[in-house]
Amino acid sequence: MEIDQMLQEIKQNPDFGKAGMILIHNGVVRQTSRDGRIVTGLKVKVNHERLQDILAEHKSQPGILDILIEIVEDKDLKVGDDVMLLVVAGDIRENVIATLTSMINAVKSTVTHKTEYYQ
Repeated sequence: MEIDQMLQEIKQNPDFGKAGMILIHNGVVRQTSRDGRIVTGLKVKVNHERLQDILAEHKSQPGILDILIEIVEDKDLKVGDDVMLLVVAGDIRENVIATLTSMINAVKSTVTHKTEYYQ
């Protein structure tokens, strides 16, 4: 997972001149679960078909030029490891922020299934 490579790829979009903003979400393994338990690791499964549907839906949002996503799948991750990189490029901040937020929520609720390991 390389943020720099993803940024360079998104800047190659032929319509990139219309971009006014790029937002990046870098999800990492947190040391505590939402319920406060100590996390020692994480494993993620991805529904690739659903991910493609969500990408297509969000790329068609007003003002969005491109979206790239990479999710680490089927690997034992430890605290601090990158889990997901999401890059959204678009015209104005209202469109880009809304799309990034919606994309994160859709991926977390319908695309990925995570297994946390505890101390």
